[in-house]
Amino acid sequence: MKLLQYTKQNIIRGALIYSAGDTIAALLLNEFSIYRLLGMILVGATIYAFEIPNYFAWIDRKTSNINGIKKTLAKTGLAIAYFNPLWIFRHLAFIKLFSGNYEQINSNLMIIALWSFLANIPISFIANYIIQNKIRLDWRFMASAIFSALMAIYYALSETIFQ
Repeated sequence: MKLLQYTKQNIIRGALIYSAGDTIAALLLNEFSIYRLLGMILVGATIYAFEIPNYFAWIDRKTSNINGIKKTLAKTGLAIAYFNPLWIFRHLAFIKLFSGNYEQINSNLMIIALWSFLANIPISFIANYIIQNKIRLDWRFMASAIFSALMAIYYALSETIFQ
């Protein structure tokens, strides 16, 4: 079994899908910037395209000896644990960084990430249940990227919602 994966297919998917979701959010908030777009393409193609598929593969290995509802809940819970307030904070910090708003990367952004995470748990539970338990491993990154692109819109808007 291949331990680490970083494929051309995931690089392209990450670049396109994550940047598309963020671009929609940026347009909705009238915050579009070519630097932000290029930054999110870079993050989607590198960090997200590497760490997310590998984490999902780790979830499969970690839960391989569990069965039934316990396995279903473990896989879903581990996926939700990954996309935690720190992950959301990092995503929002990337947005601030690529938008040139460095001074807005502060503890308030962490509070927004925490509230965003808590408010999103019911939706995240359903989506991650489907992604982790109904979709084959080789398609999970794409499914998660699409869900995350939708969530990128929510995360960007959450700054307005939870301030």
